[in-house]
Amino acid sequence: MAVEPLAGEQMRLTRRVRRRIGSIALQVGLLAGSFFMVMPFLWMLSTSLKLPKEIFKYPPIWIPTEIAWSNYKDTLTALPFDRFYLNSAIVSVSSTLIQVLAAALAAFAFARLRFKGRNPLFLLYLATLMIPFQVTMIPNFILISRVLDWYNTYQALIFPTSFSAFSVFLLRQFFVGLPMELDEAARMDGASTLRIWWQIILPLSGPALAALSIFSFLGSWNSFLWPLVVTTSNEMRTIPVGLSAFQGEHNTAWNLLMAGSVIALVPVLAVYMVGQNWFQRGITLSGMGGR
Repeated sequence: MAVEPLAGEQMRLTRRVRRRIGSIALQVGLLAGSFFMVMPFLWMLSTSLKLPKEIFKYPPIWIPTEIAWSNYKDTLTALPFDRFYLNSAIVSVSSTLIQVLAAALAAFAFARLRFKGRNPLFLLYLATLMIPFQVTMIPNFILISRVLDWYNTYQALIFPTSFSAFSVFLLRQFFVGLPMELDEAARMDGASTLRIWWQIILPLSGPALAALSIFSFLGSWNSFLWPLVVTTSNEMRTIPVGLSAFQGEHNTAWNLLMAGSVIALVPVLAVYMVGQNWFQRGITLSGMGGR
């Protein structure tokens, strides 16, 4: 009779050991994956502090023998980097605000209002995600340059990228999960549709709005092709386009390019660090996290 408790205890111990081994293996795998993801950024930081003669030295040097802080000064003075920074900030913030506002209104209509053809219209709207940007780039360019006469202006950089079907889809997934009883109770108290959206839905949607804001800001800040197409002067160029000036036909100033990339990365890291908790909650609650 004493054998059975001993065997049961041994089985439980074996299961605990297996779970422990599995947890350790998972953590080691995640650490290895994190290292390979962070390594390019560490190499970028290392290259930004190197002298040109050490950039392609073999074997590669991670820690420069002489730290060249002057690379950052040369980057800021070689081009109107402050202007690029200002343009990127204006475009990214404006585009994010417009996109969040427009997406919140559209998502509210698709998720909370009942009207004929709502679901087919949403599916049609969602189908635009399958159209590559390169297909719509030329019509947008013709509209911007010839019809609206916005070529080489802030309007050309902001408005065409301020509306996204993905943004509407992200917020709609979150809005659908909110109880409809909230809307019904508000209507019984005399609240209008716009007031329900503003005073009930939006305050409850902080995580989803934060996730969308980060997505939108990062996409706008890192955008290269569209700003390259609709701008011609340094006064209107954004950081990604400005950094391309360090790449010549026969030579590339890699140390300056990497220094500029590090400078451009600072706002992105700051935005994510400030909103990372809201971002993770928004992705999970909106159904985009695979749960």
